[in-house]
Amino acid sequence: MSDRDPDFAGPAGPTAGLTGLVPAALAPATRRIVLEDFDLPVDIGFHAFEIGTPQRLRINVAVWLDAASFPTDDGIAGAWDYDALRAGIVALVAGRRFNLQETVARAIYDLVAARAGVVALRVSTRKPDIYPDCAAVGVELASAGAAPA
Repeated sequence: MSDRDPDFAGPAGPTAGLTGLVPAALAPATRRIVLEDFDLPVDIGFHAFEIGTPQRLRINVAVWLDAASFPTDDGIAGAWDYDALRAGIVALVAGRRFNLQETVARAIYDLVAARAGVVALRVSTRKPDIYPDCAAVGVELASAGAAPA
């Protein structure tokens, strides 16, 4: 069995003994954290029938991190806290009224962009229950460096 055998699993686990064997050309070029299809009831909309009636808002966040902010081991100390990301969004929209998805998306964008280590960001919001002949209607904000959706 060769050390370059992709099925090689040493006694300490499947990646033990692979240090230095991954070619530099295959080193990660980007590091991304995602919160995908997070459905949340939000008081949103400017039509009379929407005001005071929370609607399902689907939120997607993709966060590109610098290398120093992405964990290199299995310890939780250096990990990005998904719970804090989700809870921050919940707190941002809780008890607040929005007329526009653009406003919600920008508030989420600013919340995440202010965190250390963020090098690129994409935030989208969608209202999936608006039109019977469409999956959703929504908006997206993306920084330079965020890969197309």
